[in-house]
Amino acid sequence: MRLDHVSYVTSHDQLADTVQRLGSRLGSTFVDGGVHPRFGTRNFTMPLIGDHYLEVVCPLDHPASDSSPFGKAVSQRASEGGGWLTWVVSVDDVSIIESRLGRPAVDGHRTRPDGSDLRWKQIGVLETIKDAQLPFFIQWLSQDHPCADGKAVSKILKIEIAGDEKTITEWLGSDMSHAIGEIEVQWIAPGENEGENGIVAVHIATPHGVVRID
Repeated sequence: MRLDHVSYVTSHDQLADTVQRLGSRLGSTFVDGGVHPRFGTRNFTMPLIGDHYLEVVCPLDHPASDSSPFGKAVSQRASEGGGWLTWVVSVDDVSIIESRLGRPAVDGHRTRPDGSDLRWKQIGVLETIKDAQLPFFIQWLSQDHPCADGKAVSKILKIEIAGDEKTITEWLGSDMSHAIGEIEVQWIAPGENEGENGIVAVHIATPHGVVRID
């Protein structure tokens, strides 16, 4: 179990501007990740040191964006003005999470502009929708992980999370340090975040200094 990526939402109309703005601030380039046809979303990704990546995702004008849990989560966040959606944890065997939650994982895939297809299984988005501090889980079925799309020059140093460490630990089923590694976590009371749980900001070390993305 390890941190896989962090997910930032924008609207479809603002996708290009958001990718350009964040790429400029971080001194790196995003890669067009393509469309998630099952979820009604599309994304751009930026590789990060440590086998992580930053995803900028937006909803599409597609039925799946209203019917799939992930599409709903992205659409809802976009309607709120965008920003951090969640953090995602990768596991080697998603069946363990399936057994704990009592339901099967969902198959996901996205087709890149070059025609290649990434495939994975994911589970836990329903809980993320209810409580944004909770990550969801992913098991990659493809070998070409998005962290290898481009050259990674920046890394995550710290994540500010409005929530409760005990709640997340129980959700993960293990100590949070197993998932987050050496990344620092700064806990913020939800009351200090307009009563909302979830990622408040991510601090990323770039070649030009540390940048806080909120």
